[in-house]
Amino acid sequence: MGIFPLPTGPLATSRDMTMLIIDAARLLIFPSVMAFAASSDLFTMTISNRISLILVAGFAMLAVGSGMPVSEIFQHIGAGGLVLAITFVFFLRGWVGGGDAKLAAATALWLGWTHLFDYVLYASLLGGVLTLALLEFRKLSMPSGLIGKEWAERLHKPGGGVPYGIALAIAALVVYPSTIWMQGIGH
Repeated sequence: MGIFPLPTGPLATSRDMTMLIIDAARLLIFPSVMAFAASSDLFTMTISNRISLILVAGFAMLAVGSGMPVSEIFQHIGAGGLVLAITFVFFLRGWVGGGDAKLAAATALWLGWTHLFDYVLYASLLGGVLTLALLEFRKLSMPSGLIGKEWAERLHKPGGGVPYGIALAIAALVVYPSTIWMQGIGH
């Protein structure tokens, strides 16, 4: 029996199928959107507004579909709103890109207060490691296999930006398994 035991016979109800769909969404939406955000930032230094909108819509769908209490939904909204306010200030100061700010806020919406500190800690540490790795990469000659690749040359350019969305996405994926979304999958 796998993660998704398929109900059969008279016990197969629409509720069973609904829970199966919710479990699949829990496993697919957040992790796949995070992976896409990281790769998008790596290759284009851009995180589309669509990514954040998909995360917000996915949260809303799962929160309602899984029966999350309204008070808890508002707590998650509060965590996302606070992160949006803080990262907007960071964006105005030129410390992060707008896509990074929105991605961090949408991630905080999913994680809520319970996992927000861990997420921020991991994102900060991973962002520092990523920045140091890029600084070292920029000191080296461009590897021959990457010459002519626009994304690699952009990353190699001295004074260039840091695709911080990679750190944000990895931090989110490190924290996600311990969230309410992954509790009780298949039960």
